[in-house]
Amino acid sequence: MTYITTNSILASLLFPIITVLALYAFRFYEHAEDINESLVRSVLGTTFASLFLLGVCKAFELSFSSRNLMISQFTLAFIVPFINYAIEKITAKTRKPIRYLVVGRKSEIYHILKEIEEKSKGKYQFADFINPTPVVFKEKVLQYDSVLIADPELEKEIEEELDNIKKTHKVEYLPNLAEKVLKRIPLEVMQKFEDYYKVYFSNVQESPAKRVMDIVLSIIGLVVYSPVILVSAIWIAIEDGRPIFFRQPRVGKDGKILTMVKLRSLKNEPIDVSNPNKNIEQRALKIGKIIRKTRIDESIQFWNILKGEMSLVGPRPEMIEYHKMMEPNIPYYSYRLLVKPGLTGWAQINYKHSSSLEEYKIKTEYDLYYVKNRNVFMDLKIFLLTLETLIFRKGAK
Repeated sequence: MTYITTNSILASLLFPIITVLALYAFRFYEHAEDINESLVRSVLGTTFASLFLLGVCKAFELSFSSRNLMISQFTLAFIVPFINYAIEKITAKTRKPIRYLVVGRKSEIYHILKEIEEKSKGKYQFADFINPTPVVFKEKVLQYDSVLIADPELEKEIEEELDNIKKTHKVEYLPNLAEKVLKRIPLEVMQKFEDYYKVYFSNVQESPAKRVMDIVLSIIGLVVYSPVILVSAIWIAIEDGRPIFFRQPRVGKDGKILTMVKLRSLKNEPIDVSNPNKNIEQRALKIGKIIRKTRIDESIQFWNILKGEMSLVGPRPEMIEYHKMMEPNIPYYSYRLLVKPGLTGWAQINYKHSSSLEEYKIKTEYDLYYVKNRNVFMDLKIFLLTLETLIFRKGAK
């Protein structure tokens, strides 16, 4: 009796923890101001948490009432969004913005700071910019509670003054603030703080735990997807004959070439190079339209992961021609090649499909953020957000 009670308590404690993590993964807390979006994400998050908890309880023989689970899920899914919405409305009215004195040239960094202001919904405000002398800094800093270092070269001019005001003022550096709000590393920021970032990227190593996770999940993925892959393969053969699979060389870790495999989704017709995007829509197989939107065509890549050529999460492997275009034209592009490419990635869930050099620069900024900040928990979050991408953004284009 005591055994059952103890396990029941453990299962009851697990549910709120798993639910909070699932709601965070489905970005529930980022949409508090939109009650409809919040409700949808709450339902998805609590449903995922419930299914995960049932799996854990079954695997470890923990006792848990399915009736209580359903009641808890229903309560959380439909009450928490309204509580979150009310809290957001109340705190938005009373929230005091953080106003910064910026040590840096406005002409060089204003576009980044403006984006930070917009993304933070005014939480951070950059009120004044200085190219400082110690005297000017002492006069200006008295008007503000916080200082933002946006140029390490200018910081050297006022090092002593900065040390003196750290007890009364918050001193923050642009790389930390940009990453925290934008969830990417702007290339201009990397150039300004190059020495700081070189330390991080010179110590990048693959985690053994990540490899174990890749092996386990790729095997599970192949088993789960095998019936769908089989049906899709038969449909492709009936609709358009062979080959069933599409193989393409891609650039992987350290610039090595790997052969990425997909289920073929396009007809065996030549590509119109003058209008490739329109041509793709015209050439799509009937089954191809389905497997592209649901990413079933990518499921074969679990085999690449099992072989160790790819990982479940990482920067997507680029086509050789795009790689050759980006390598000489995007600063620090080579840093994204320090880890294995992924089936899904941080850039894929945060940015659109890229076709121009400027778009690839932004995509690279997201990849660099992942390489610098990656860990098992971030990989799990990306995996869950990939499900959200499929649901809310309707899959690949």
